Formats: sequence, structure tokens, C-alpha cells
Amino acid sequence: MAQQINAPRGMRDFLPVEKAKRERLIQLAKEQYLARGFQEIETPILEDLTRLQSGQGGDNEKLVFKVQKRGEEYAQALQDGTELADLGLRFDLTVPLTRYYASNQGKLPRVLKAIQTGPVFRAERPQKGRYRQFIQCDIDIIGDDSMLAEFELVSASLAALKAMGVKGAKIRVNHRELLTQSIAQLGVSSSDALSAMISIDKLDKIGIEGVTAELGEKFGAEVALNATNWLSGLAELEIPEALKPLFDAFSSSLRYDPTLVRGMGYYTGTIFEIEHPDSSSSIGGGGRYDGMVGKWLGTDVPAVGISLGIERIVDLVSSPQEQTPGLVLLVAEDQSIEQALSMQQSLISSWRVRLDRKPKNVKALLSELAEQGFSHFAFLSDSGELDIKPIA
Repeated sequence: MAQQINAPRGMRDFLPVEKAKRERLIQLAKEQYLARGFQEIETPILEDLTRLQSGQGGDNEKLVFKVQKRGEEYAQALQDGTELADLGLRFDLTVPLTRYYASNQGKLPRVLKAIQTGPVFRAERPQKGRYRQFIQCDIDIIGDDSMLAEFELVSASLAALKAMGVKGAKIRVNHRELLTQSIAQLGVSSSDALSAMISIDKLDKIGIEGVTAELGEKFGAEVALNATNWLSGLAELEIPEALKPLFDAFSSSLRYDPTLVRGMGYYTGTIFEIEHPDSSSSIGGGGRYDGMVGKWLGTDVPAVGISLGIERIVDLVSSPQEQTPGLVLLVAEDQSIEQALSMQQSLISSWRVRLDRKPKNVKALLSELAEQGFSHFAFLSDSGELDIKPIA
């Protein structure tokens, strides 16, 4: 019987062209961020399990891939009947970032403007658009409590989307404090606010009737009636004063959404979600999380960030143009390998140069490599002169 050779459920292999497209998109985003003074950092994919399950990650804390203790620690835990795991794979890049800042604060600038990209892991049921391993591309500003931070994040994110070829995206904006006030006005107690947010967050899926019915089941008919009146009048609500500066600067790219929740429990202020007409799910999001760093540091530090969902953006754009064209240099059996390597070295300032032995069926090879992004070819000549031609 043949062995199972597929990647684990919810995880994927990427062919060279797919990998190149993803890396190029990430590069285009990072170029925009770097040009605006953000600095790239890196954190481990593993964090202490207690940190990942500290109560700030919302439902994602239930989706942590746990890593068992090792050696004597594992044997002792097994004997004692205690927790067998002590580490977990990160489910986002924000929790690791706040730990990173707390660990390295003395070596970092007063205001850290960080770029972080990498894989995150969630042990959820795989389905279309949802994977157990996926890439996030984050920018965060830690140490600035002014609106300048939000302005920079929105500006940089819009520039990154434009550079990647994403057209027609809008950033939905709300404020967690304003949302909490709206929920209180419905008649929901502060202790039940999170439960109400979970219901309101389903508005796009189940509509006003579905949300109000769910709120009625949880909190009674009066709350349901108040919610109906509130949700039915959303179009008439004005942009609140706390968010007006953002809308004055980026009005054509923003949309005020008083029901925007964002699932993470750590948001404290402005929240963002990036939508696109061709995507059934958001392609990015974030917000302000002023209380999170203080959990590790003991002193509150303002923080805000936005993450781009590379997996969903990949599906929205055609392959971005490579920085340098690809050239296939064909070498005959009787030609010098040293000469081929020397020629390759002389060309790589202008080309991506792939060396291949000249086959009997040159056309088939070139057709195959054209699918891999190589646009030109040439035969290695003994004289050192090359006749570079496009692959038809």
C-alpha cells in the first residue's frame, strides 16, 4: 500500500513559482515599511505556554499547538499527572512582540517601529481560506500613545497594498471604547460585553435579525429591541470625534463601522480590518493594545499594529513582476563547466541565471522553465559572446 505523502492537514507545500510570488509580495510590503523608518525584528515560533494562554488572545488561545516537555521534565510531569507541555507554537505575532519588547526594552529605541513576518500556527479545522500554518506580515508601533502612530500604520499599509497590486481595498475602522459604550447602551452589563461582541461580530454572516435574536436569547427582549434600533440606524451614525482625524486624512480609503469587533481580547482603542470586494474574508487587520505590554513589563506601554494576511492577498493579485529577468544558459556536453560558471557570474548583476545542460529537446526544457518564470535563454559559446533570445 502506498504511504501517505501529502503535507499534514491544514498545511501546504509551495511550488517554486508560488513561493516566489509570496516572497515577492512580502518583499514589496517590507520595502514600503523600511522606507518609512520601520525596522525588521524576529521572534521564535515557540513561546511559553503560559504566555500564549494568558487570557489576551481570545479564542485563538484554544487553538495552540502544544509542545511536550522533554527528557526528565516530561517523565516527571507524566509521573505527577501535571501538564505535559511547557511550550506552544505562536498563534499570531503580537503576543511574541510584546514579550520581545519587555525582554529587550533597554536595547530598543524609545518608540519601536517594528516589522515582523513569519509563520503562525492555529490548531483549527482546515477549510477554504483557513490553514493551520500561514504567514503574517505585521507592522507595530510601541511607545507612542498619539494618533501619529495610527496615521503611520494606515499610511504604510495603504502604500504596501498599492505596491503589491491590491486595488479597491478599504480599511474598516472602529474604536473598542466606543463599541463598549454602544453595548452598554443596549442594556448589557460590562461583565457580559465580550459575549455581546461575539454575537455582534456575526452581523455579516447572519444579519440584523440573526444578531438581535441571539442577543435576545442571551440578555432578554429589551436588549434585542435596543439592538434592532441601533443596528437599523447604523447608516445615519456620524463618524465619532475620536476617529475624525483619521478620516480627514484618509477618507477615501476608510469606512467607519460601529459594529467592527476584531476577535482578539487585547484591543483597547482604535481597531482596523481591511476588506476587499473580491475576498469573502478580511485581508488584514489590527488595532491598539495599550495594556498588553504591561502584563509582562509591569508598566503600561502604548502599542498599536496592523497585520496583512498574505494568504488572502496572494489570491487577489497576479504574479508581481520580478526585479530581474530570468535567463537560462544552456551548456553543451563538451563545453567547460568552469567557463559556464564564469559566464554565469558575469551575468548575474543583470539576470537571474540558471545553468542547464543542453538537452536533445531544447524546446521542451524552455517551455518548462518559462512556467517557472524564466523569460530568456542563450547557448554558451566558446568565444564568450552570447545571443540572448526571449523564450517564445
